[in-house]
Amino acid sequence: MLDGQWGDYCRSVALADGAPVLIPLELSEHAWRRIYERLDGLLFPGGVDVSPSFYGEGPHSQLGQVDDALDEAELALARWALADRMPVLGICRGIQLLNVAAGGSLYQDLSAQLPGSLVHACPDTPRAHAIHITPGTRLAAALCSPSVAGEHRISLVQTNSRHHQAVKDVAPGFVATAHAPDGVIEGIEMVDAPFVVGVQWHPENLAPTDPQMLDLFRAFVKAAASK
Repeated sequence: MLDGQWGDYCRSVALADGAPVLIPLELSEHAWRRIYERLDGLLFPGGVDVSPSFYGEGPHSQLGQVDDALDEAELALARWALADRMPVLGICRGIQLLNVAAGGSLYQDLSAQLPGSLVHACPDTPRAHAIHITPGTRLAAALCSPSVAGEHRISLVQTNSRHHQAVKDVAPGFVATAHAPDGVIEGIEMVDAPFVVGVQWHPENLAPTDPQMLDLFRAFVKAAASK
C-alpha cells in the first residue's frame, strides 16, 4: 500500500493476521525495488483515476484527478509483482491499476461512456448493489460458501460502490470474475497466478463487521504467507 492510503486497509489486513507495511511514494525506483524484494504481497488501494495515457487514450472530459507520481510508483510495483506472480489484492483504483499494468483499458467515466449503467458513485450508500461472482474462481473461493458437491456456486453479494471508472478491456492473462447487474466488471484475477485478485468495491470498509469480506483479506494474507 502507498502512503496516504491506510486506515481501513491496514485494519483489515491486520484483522486477517497480516502485517501491513506502508510504502512511501517519494522514493527512487531503486528504493521501491529494495522494499518490494522484502514483501510477501502487495495491496493496491483506492484513490484517484489512473491516467489514460498508460492505456493509450487521451483524457475524457469527465476524467477525474490523476496523480502521475502515484501512477509511476504503483505501476512499477504492479508490473514487478505480476512478473513474479506475487500475491496481490487490488481494491477500486487497485483493480483498475492491475488491469492497466497488464495491458488492459478502462472506462474513464461510466455515465458518459457506458449508457444505461448504474450510478456507481454512491459514497453514502453502505450496500449499493449486488454483484454476481463467477464460480470456480479465486474470488468465489474467498467469498462464496461451497455447495454440497464442493463446487462454488454463483453468488450474489451486496457491496458498496464508490467509483466512476471501471475495467473496460480485460488485460491479457486475466479473466473477469464478478459483474454488477448492469454488466460492469467488479472483479478480475490473473489466470496462472496463485492469488492476483482485483475487486471494484471497498471490502476494507465492510471487513470489520462482515466475515465474508474479511475472508477476502484472509485469502490474500494466506497466499502471501505461502509465498
